[in-house]
Amino acid sequence: MANARHFRTIFLSDVHLGSKAARTDLLLDFLRHHEADTIILVGDIVDGWRLKRSWHWPQGCNDVVQKLLRKARKGTRIVYIPGNHDEFLRDFPGSHFGGIEVAERVIHEAGDGKRYLVLHGDEFDVVVRNARLLAYLGDWAYDAAIVINIGLSAVRRRLGMPYWSFSAWAKLQVKQAVNFIGEFQRVVADEARRNNVDGVICGHIHHAVMEDIDGIHYINTGDWVESCTAVAEHQDGTMEMIRWHGLDTVPAPSPVPAEILNDMKAA
Repeated sequence: MANARHFRTIFLSDVHLGSKAARTDLLLDFLRHHEADTIILVGDIVDGWRLKRSWHWPQGCNDVVQKLLRKARKGTRIVYIPGNHDEFLRDFPGSHFGGIEVAERVIHEAGDGKRYLVLHGDEFDVVVRNARLLAYLGDWAYDAAIVINIGLSAVRRRLGMPYWSFSAWAKLQVKQAVNFIGEFQRVVADEARRNNVDGVICGHIHHAVMEDIDGIHYINTGDWVESCTAVAEHQDGTMEMIRWHGLDTVPAPSPVPAEILNDMKAA
């Protein structure tokens, strides 16, 4: 597309293709308006958990896959880092599928020379690692919140009101969830520090944010079921959070600022 923005790198995660909540329409629109030398898919692109429960693969899912494959054919380097929902791909590190590379994690060197550890992040989620049944139950509850979210969004659109995510709001009302977000960010930043890098880029918890944590630049790419966010690296290494709700729609609200999260944690 002639008016597409071009970046050095684009990071996407938590698309959940195969889930009824996946916003394939908005992701396709985003991919039409944004180009990059490299696209890194930071896990949970395909939702294998939901596909095992019941098969749901509408045309929009095919369109997203075909769009990515076309970009790969045209010279975009695409790296796929599997998450817990698409963990079946973890058996194929170093493999190539249609020009898309599979890797467990990568060290990304930005245009300014800073080095970032890129990984999905589920290995630091104690629930996913140690209690898979609880993780599945939590996944079911999240599905229910997303269904409510879709209904409320439709009503708000008819009333001319801006986009608002019930599921994201509900997460931040639960003190344990807020504490989990903070602890997850701290542990992932610690992993970056152990790898002697300047920052970390991850997904998994569906909470898009960029902030410094004790000298580590922590970036979470968010998701494409609620916030519809991506992280884009400019040629000079500057990182930008993009919240995409179409060129003609009201953008989603910004993530909860770090100082407000800290106040909530302390409450």
